[in-house]
Amino acid sequence: MAIKTENKNGVIILSTNVIARIAGKVAASCYGVVGMAYRNASDNIASLLGWDTITKGIRVSTENDKICIELHIIVEYGINIKVISDSIINSVRYSVESMTGFKVGKVTVNVEGIRVDQ
Repeated sequence: MAIKTENKNGVIILSTNVIARIAGKVAASCYGVVGMAYRNASDNIASLLGWDTITKGIRVSTENDKICIELHIIVEYGINIKVISDSIINSVRYSVESMTGFKVGKVTVNVEGIRVDQ
């Protein structure tokens, strides 16, 4: 799937994979985020994704000419989930809008797991 816009100079087509990569890199760099998660439907367990498969934990769609981004993350134990979610939402929205020029309508953060270091 791709997002398309037209202006006086021509047509711009942007792959949703590019948007997912931007969102994934930004979200993974936020304090307290261990990484992106991918939930396996067969065993219902969230797995931590590597950098090469970071886009599997992100769903990008469009709604009313705005981008909707759904992120699945794993966080560190002891982190305030509300604070980290707000930080991710603001950072992802700003980065995607400034890098692509498209408006972001909604960013949803799903916490799939908590990592406890011992």
